[in-house]
Amino acid sequence: MVKVKICGITTLEDALMAVEAGADALGFVFAPSSRQVTPEEAAAIIRSLPPFPVKIGVFVNEDPAVAADIMRRCALQALQFHGDEKPEEVAPFFPLSIKAFRMKKRESLEAMKAYRVGAVLLDSYSPDSAGGTGKTFHWEWAREAARGGIPLILSGGLTAENVREAIRTVRPFAVDVSSGVEKGPGKKDPDRVRSFIGNAKNALGTD
Repeated sequence: MVKVKICGITTLEDALMAVEAGADALGFVFAPSSRQVTPEEAAAIIRSLPPFPVKIGVFVNEDPAVAADIMRRCALQALQFHGDEKPEEVAPFFPLSIKAFRMKKRESLEAMKAYRVGAVLLDSYSPDSAGGTGKTFHWEWAREAARGGIPLILSGGLTAENVREAIRTVRPFAVDVSSGVEKGPGKKDPDRVRSFIGNAKNALGTD
């Protein structure tokens, strides 16, 4: 069964709602964004959560030493690098590492080969934003990447309405959603979260 990551958590209320709905992972954004949280805010939320789901910190071109310190302070269980981080900056965090690649063209997959990470995340490319674009990309590219053996997380423009098709097309290890389950930037919509998780978990039920 595919795993589901609800990203851009900013409040304890949203975190607990996502846990209750069946999320396998929660993402906390530490980079400039409408969903950004401080280490203090994230730590306070995480202290009030059960051991599961996995808590993941999202960083964009952060100093690796700073990311490691925030990981320790917030009791994060994995780090997602969503910028232009070099392979040598990410490697020390293996296997608790996820490297995001923004899919501008099929050749963007080539960059994955240089990284030693626990999983890769494919997101839509935007010249204006590192993530949270709400736009999809060619899932055929992701399907090709999913055959590479490393766990693949599919992101970019996913919603409750298209997540079934996305999973059936790509067969990813996990799916990641942020803006697709929001009622406003950084504020999750409980109905959308529940529908998204339910549709994702049942996407391959008839196979």
